[in-house]
Amino acid sequence: MSQKLAIVTLGCEKNLVDSEVMMGLASDKGYEVIDNPEEADVIVVNTCGFIDAAKAESVETILSMAQLKEKGKAKAVLVAGCMAQRFQDELITEIPEIDGLVGTGEYHRIDEVVQSALAGQKPRFVNNPVYIYDEWTPRKHAGGASAYIKIAEGCDHSCTFCIIPKMRGKFRSRPIESIVAEAEMLAAQGVKEIMLIAQDSTQYGLDIYGKRRLPQLLEALNEVEGIEWIRLHYAYPGFFTDELIDAFARLPKVAKYIDMPLQHSEDHILKAMQRPGHQAQIRKLVDKIRARIPQISLRTSIIVGFPGETEQDFENLCAFVREIKFDHLGVFTYSPEEGTPSASMDGQVPEDVKERRANILMEIGREIAMERNARLVGQTLRVLIERRDEEDPDIWIGRTEYDAKEIDGVVYVSNLKDTKPGDMVPVRITHAYDFDLAGEGV
Repeated sequence: MSQKLAIVTLGCEKNLVDSEVMMGLASDKGYEVIDNPEEADVIVVNTCGFIDAAKAESVETILSMAQLKEKGKAKAVLVAGCMAQRFQDELITEIPEIDGLVGTGEYHRIDEVVQSALAGQKPRFVNNPVYIYDEWTPRKHAGGASAYIKIAEGCDHSCTFCIIPKMRGKFRSRPIESIVAEAEMLAAQGVKEIMLIAQDSTQYGLDIYGKRRLPQLLEALNEVEGIEWIRLHYAYPGFFTDELIDAFARLPKVAKYIDMPLQHSEDHILKAMQRPGHQAQIRKLVDKIRARIPQISLRTSIIVGFPGETEQDFENLCAFVREIKFDHLGVFTYSPEEGTPSASMDGQVPEDVKERRANILMEIGREIAMERNARLVGQTLRVLIERRDEEDPDIWIGRTEYDAKEIDGVVYVSNLKDTKPGDMVPVRITHAYDFDLAGEGV
């Protein structure tokens, strides 16, 4: 009888892809991969170690899974991902219930880790991350019409607040042919939307081709039969070229949606963060993108409370956000991470001030989103149907190309017949809410 293995995934979508690869590899080795950890013989917790809140959630989850082992069903609890990579000694010392560790560059060896742990050896497969999966790597896609594709791993930037390069290694791209092959396999499984992820997607190809090749990647993916939307995440503003803008404008399958994390507006804060570019360049880029692609939807993320951020800096940031009117806004409070340069900078901002600033900025984002949604009332938009509404089975829930999965708004759709998840349907928008829309099938 085969061993049952369950993976509990925390953190970002990069972790989700890693978990799907581990599930695919485990299935190939004869494990029965299940969803419920309470029924599993082996439990893998794929952790996030980016900020304090994520680390706390990871530790809490590990302890919860360790309790399942005490109850007698699970034989081993393994810890994977960023916390295993960053805190291997602390985890083993402070949580002795852990039976083994696998880092961000060793998850393809999951079978070896499991076998070693079941033999009582407490394995640590945590080395310098150099691995990245390819189209031949088994992957157990979670299902649905959307799937993430990791086009690169790691990061070569030195943002002073970020620990990612230490946890994920140097930037390493996959060849265009490999990514296209994976997209074709996902399309064959019914996937309609592929979501491209990397720590900095605009750097794609620099390491293997000697120059940035994201426009050429988008060109190739645009030809994949069955794929309807190609969505880009995490595009650094400093490397968003005219060639890339042109690709967005003319390639029909490339969703008119750009996820561009700016982190701040003020030049001296950006300099202290060691972020590429400055406010004048950002304004010029946004104007250029919107002029070339009028229907574009822009998402950004902002960090408030970075060391040295004054009240005047914050007021300027609010004015900048009100003026630019990003369609989607993510707001995060600065977290001083151990081992990062900014953690020891002067001018650390009190937690209550960070929280107040975050709440103010999120309210500004809500108001802008409401304005944006109100302008869509009366328009007919193409919607990717994802699921039924749990409270009203006559209502379907989906997204437009202007909204990303799980982080942006949804569309509640009525008057649909003979519909199933994965269908693309025209919907006339009838109501606008703070972040979501409602409409009728036409």
